[in-house]
Amino acid sequence: METVKLSRIVMKLTPDMYPCLTSTELDIDIVLKYGFDSLEAEDALDIVKMSISEYQKDALLH
Repeated sequence: METVKLSRIVMKLTPDMYPCLTSTELDIDIVLKYGFDSLEAEDALDIVKMSISEYQKDALLH
């Protein structure tokens, strides 16, 4: 297991998404069961989606 920031995952596998994410989202800690080196681009997209969804779960919408 390995813990990394979402920003590291995005920069390595989907750098085009980096400007679309807030600094708070990029700072989210992600626990990777099989480690950073086992990730692929598809994994990164899923992780980004789930992280943002989880982060905004309790947010109030106006």
